[in-house]
Amino acid sequence: MERKKFLHTSGILLTSPFFSKLRGNYDDSNSAPIIIPPYLKAGDTIGITSPSGYILEDELQPAIALLQSWGLKIEIGKTIGERDGTFGGSDEARAADFQQMLDKSYIKAILCARGGYGALRIIDKINFSHLRQHPKWVIGFSDATVFHCHIATRFGVATIHSKMCNSFPTDWNNAPEIQKQSILSIRDTLMGTQKMQYVASYNQYNKIGSATGRIIGGNLRTIENLSGTLSAIHTENKILFIEETHEYLYNIDRMLWNLKRSGKLKKLNGLIIGGFKVQAQPDPQDELNLSLYDLVLEKIKDYNFPVCFDFPVGHQINNFALKCNVHHYFSVSTQGTILNEI
Repeated sequence: MERKKFLHTSGILLTSPFFSKLRGNYDDSNSAPIIIPPYLKAGDTIGITSPSGYILEDELQPAIALLQSWGLKIEIGKTIGERDGTFGGSDEARAADFQQMLDKSYIKAILCARGGYGALRIIDKINFSHLRQHPKWVIGFSDATVFHCHIATRFGVATIHSKMCNSFPTDWNNAPEIQKQSILSIRDTLMGTQKMQYVASYNQYNKIGSATGRIIGGNLRTIENLSGTLSAIHTENKILFIEETHEYLYNIDRMLWNLKRSGKLKKLNGLIIGGFKVQAQPDPQDELNLSLYDLVLEKIKDYNFPVCFDFPVGHQINNFALKCNVHHYFSVSTQGTILNEI
């Protein structure tokens, strides 16, 4: 199974009984109660919407077929098949589609069809005020990081960072095993049949140690875009994971400096570096004389929390589902990295 292994053990993460009404901002301290949405079961409905880039309904068919094989019903949002430039419909249409998915009680989870760009343009148009009283899973990655961060900071509800519909293989039988396992991890997290346990190989640049905390994060550029807004992540006593794709090293360096200078690294409990696909400079003379490892280690040299590199999450085939805003145990040793739900 390549260099990274993912193991699963049985068990169910208990939901929090705390469903108090919001008074202004949610108290996003590490000890504040977290809402775990109800896990899905056969017969439940999952909504598919496109809050970012456009996608055709035909492109959803592999994902729909597999979700239905898990016993789930599918509701296709009105944004599927719509297009407004790069977006899956106008800002108003995408916000309304997402809002309907939130408001319909029979829809138990919302799966983003694809990433791209657009969630940031509509996040303030969506009313999440009933999410704590009627929680449901929001699923996706990349541009969906906007939802993960906003919901974690403002509402204290768990979400799922995972592959989206456009990442499902067109031919399941001939798909690589690592891709299948990544997709099936969505089922395991969404249906609560197993507590997820993650094991990754040792990297010489890892920083040894162990910690516990709620896991938060996602796409690094998106996290930077949210800095200074009401959706910005709160990292104190948390385990932060980041991933990025097709960015120049100097851009990655700039984003990492944003994390450091904004205080997001200062009181972390742990840092997980997922997949990073670095874009080569057109002119080699403009390339930084540093590696990704150099850039990260430079920013965290004054801190004592554990750090792991090459974790299987991000814009890559081995992008496994993570429950954002849920407590995990994180251990980095010379034997490898372990990330387990608590």
